[in-house]
Amino acid sequence: MLGILSAGIAPGLALLSYFYLKDQYSSEPISMVLKTFFFGALLVFPIMFIQYVLETENLIQSSFINAFLSVSLMEEFFKWFVLFYAIYQHVEFDEPYDGIVYGASVSLGFATLENIFYLIAHGVDHALGRALLPVSSHALFGVIMGYYIGKGKFTATHKYKWIFLSLFFPFILHGTYDFILITQKNWMIIMLPFMIFLWWLGLRKVKMARAMNAKHIENHLHY
Repeated sequence: MLGILSAGIAPGLALLSYFYLKDQYSSEPISMVLKTFFFGALLVFPIMFIQYVLETENLIQSSFINAFLSVSLMEEFFKWFVLFYAIYQHVEFDEPYDGIVYGASVSLGFATLENIFYLIAHGVDHALGRALLPVSSHALFGVIMGYYIGKGKFTATHKYKWIFLSLFFPFILHGTYDFILITQKNWMIIMLPFMIFLWWLGLRKVKMARAMNAKHIENHLHY
């Protein structure tokens, strides 16, 4: 059991540490980041319950609706809800890059507990595949969500557009990820380039958020 817990938790904490340490100015309080991680983990329970009901009642009839609505929209909306209503107005969210830290944190909290449950059910042999695909993809959906949340908070214009995109882009990307898994027999052939694209996009958003941070700090120094 200790091995399963270690294998389940390690990738999420490693990825969270990576994005946390990319903050080159004032790092977020560890307690706040872990609180957000915990909120993300708690989301697993209502989401699993709703998805279980949808499945047992046979309410989802198509792979497209399953991928984009019962999985992607459900999971990304709950994560976005936590990020927007619990973190967005918080005093510690004081730089654009903070959105990426908290976005990754809530996503990885969710992915980590989901990962532990999966490994308990299917065995620790799946740990590497889970780390490379579901856990890292959730991290990247969170990074992209957090980038646009940060842009929305610290950009004077089009705030609502950026807030909308903070949910829309992760929803589309997550839905595409699940649709590939559900519908493609040789899904790995398509998944590999998709994951490369997702990493490229996520790391690009990290770079852009760091640049926004530098500009934000510079502007404040002039006041």
